[in-house]
Amino acid sequence: MVLPLSQLAPVPEPNIAADPVKDVGLATFMADVIEASKQRIVLVYFWATAAAPCRQLAPVLEKVVRSYNGAIYLARVDIDQNPEIAQQMGVQSIPAVFAFFQARPVDGFAGALPEVQVKSWIERLIKATGATAAPDTGNGLGTALKQAADFLAANDAATAQSIYADILDMEPANVTAYAGFLRSLLMLGDTASAKQMLEKAPTDMAKDKAFDPIRTAIELADQSAQSGSVAELQAKLEQNPADHQARFDLAMAHYAAGQKEGAVDQLLDIVRRDRKWNEDAARKQLVKLFEAFGPTDPLTVSARKRLSSILFA
Repeated sequence: MVLPLSQLAPVPEPNIAADPVKDVGLATFMADVIEASKQRIVLVYFWATAAAPCRQLAPVLEKVVRSYNGAIYLARVDIDQNPEIAQQMGVQSIPAVFAFFQARPVDGFAGALPEVQVKSWIERLIKATGATAAPDTGNGLGTALKQAADFLAANDAATAQSIYADILDMEPANVTAYAGFLRSLLMLGDTASAKQMLEKAPTDMAKDKAFDPIRTAIELADQSAQSGSVAELQAKLEQNPADHQARFDLAMAHYAAGQKEGAVDQLLDIVRRDRKWNEDAARKQLVKLFEAFGPTDPLTVSARKRLSSILFA
């Protein structure tokens, strides 16, 4: 007879060691999984020595879990030694991973997933459960990411790129560093390399919203490359200030030249002169620029205010 999990053993105090990865059996399952999951996410990993996929998944799981610095636990269950637990959980194949939170199973997967997919699954799990967990930045990763972001903000793309490259050497699946590296390439004008690198990003990583503004920036870069020269378009506008298409192209020529303020000014001028021109094209293009710049960019903040004052005047 298979006993309910609550009857597997008396319930002592949780006994997870400083290392968030440990072996769990009948005697400790209630404490180290059920009780411990009332405070944080606990992953229960069912494995067997003879299974090759288990040997592939184990180091990946342990590395990812340890990166959360104790905010997530990993309880390893050898099914050969603990068949009762595996049977009670309905384990059909190994490796298998079940996530517990608030004393109940909330999700799981089977098979040897690559590191990026394991990280993505855990991040989705954190968001779905509302659990508090953040990867460890005690190794200086957080500081390095901030430094790189600061260099980008200061338009020093080369230095930022170098820092992001070092981070990716250590953590190839780091989404923030990957996205930052792409931003560096775009700032340096290497749109082709940014596009190729984005296409090569692992599928799960590429789905992250951090890449949405990068896709927009690439789209804008491709579009601006066809806009023409600033001097020619300015001369055209001097002859006919009401030529909105020439002004739109001038905005994109400014963008191609790295003159973000000029691009914004020209698009705002179109909205001011004829906000409905070409099915609201100028306003829509401004929204794309805001996404490419980032919501906290000073130009985004000021331009949004100027746009609102025009639209609601």
